[in-house]
Amino acid sequence: MVYSRWRRKLPQWLTLQPVELPGRGARFNEPLQTDLRTLARQLAAELQPSLRAPYAIFGHSLGALLACELAHALRALGLPEPVALFASGTAAPTMRSDYDRGFAEPKTDAELIEQLRSLNGTSEEVLASAELMSLTLPILRADFLLCGTFHPLQRALLKCPIHVLGGTTDRATTEQLIGWSKETLGSFSVDMLAGGHFFIHEHEAKVLKVIKDQLEVHHRRHSLMAAV
Repeated sequence: MVYSRWRRKLPQWLTLQPVELPGRGARFNEPLQTDLRTLARQLAAELQPSLRAPYAIFGHSLGALLACELAHALRALGLPEPVALFASGTAAPTMRSDYDRGFAEPKTDAELIEQLRSLNGTSEEVLASAELMSLTLPILRADFLLCGTFHPLQRALLKCPIHVLGGTTDRATTEQLIGWSKETLGSFSVDMLAGGHFFIHEHEAKVLKVIKDQLEVHHRRHSLMAAV
């Protein structure tokens, strides 16, 4: 739902396809997944029939880890790599031992609510709503397990550019963000935006500009190739 708003603010040449995960929204009745690579393979199989190159992948927080695994899973199915991978708001796969400390075991409702409060992205009114929390906490618990049980693999690196976005007051350190450079043989960049974990909401226009600017060169190149 958050990403759907971006459609009105992105150029027409850039088609946005938000990916809904099992156990949420229209897929609420499907079981939640707690293994990141299994989830990535499932999504890759679902996307394969409709995915057309050139494409890019954007993910924020847990979504950044999932985006990276999705790129590998799509490559394993024989699809071309994305022209760019955008990893936002989280430490690199090889830099997560301290970042995900304590996430490998299921958390209590109270611990999950406190974690939400610490991220400054949920109002106290919502946190106090037993009905809303009963819907949200099982998803959040599964998300923490996706992060906490994740371990990097030794495998062929991606070749696509990786563009990282970080918040100046977020948990991920500069070193942890730069660690994303170890995931690709391609180019690498980091853009820091003021704010905490939800800087993508606070500075949505700047985030979209980074995405547009990075993809515009691929759009021009693809248009020229199509014209030839």
